[in-house]
Amino acid sequence: MMSSELILKAIAARDRAIAPYSQFRVGAAIETRTGETFTGCNIENASYGLTVCAERVALWKALSEGARDFVRIALAVDASTSVTPCGSCRQLLWEYCGDIEVLACSVRGDQKVFRLSELLPEPFDRLSLGNSPK
Repeated sequence: MMSSELILKAIAARDRAIAPYSQFRVGAAIETRTGETFTGCNIENASYGLTVCAERVALWKALSEGARDFVRIALAVDASTSVTPCGSCRQLLWEYCGDIEVLACSVRGDQKVFRLSELLPEPFDRLSLGNSPK
């Protein structure tokens, strides 16, 4: 899948966001090596700590459907600049996806591409626990 197609899926997912408190709607689309994609949107809760980010929704949907071997994730926001995943999302993405490509885009035109290792240097993972990789 071309990156632009993945971004369009993230933009479409953003339209389904439930953000009554922040009004900051985010969409995400994650892609596997075989081209399968899963989308997610942020879902807020009055108890703010229970709010879930779009990246985590997309990742959990993919994992729960048996998907593995991810290559990239796209994020879409309506802001003057693109945004990158929060710290919690970076940690989960590293755990289940490794050093994937992160496409950060604003529907207003700003786009940036990162490797997850740029956004999460020195990650905490199974090697930190003294376990060998799978």
